[in-house]
Amino acid sequence: MEQKHKETMSDIHYVKLVPVGSINPNNPISDQSREQQLEVLNRCINDYPRGVIIGKDITIGIYMIGEHELTMEKVTYHVGFERKPQWEKNNQI
Repeated sequence: MEQKHKETMSDIHYVKLVPVGSINPNNPISDQSREQQLEVLNRCINDYPRGVIIGKDITIGIYMIGEHELTMEKVTYHVGFERKPQWEKNNQI
């Protein structure tokens, strides 16, 4: 069976924003929370219906804590789908 690829943006009818990371130094995310964020992203691009990453926003926060500089990053992926996934409708994520 030939796999259909989304040729144009007109095929995209639903976009899910999936954040990965945090830029809040007062509330950094745990490794477990980061893994959960990545699981959502992987589900979006691997499960049915398969989404495609159509864009991403990168936010960087640079903070001075005493004499130390702390750099934090959050990437928000824009995942496009031909239709809203059933698991998204059921709030299973």
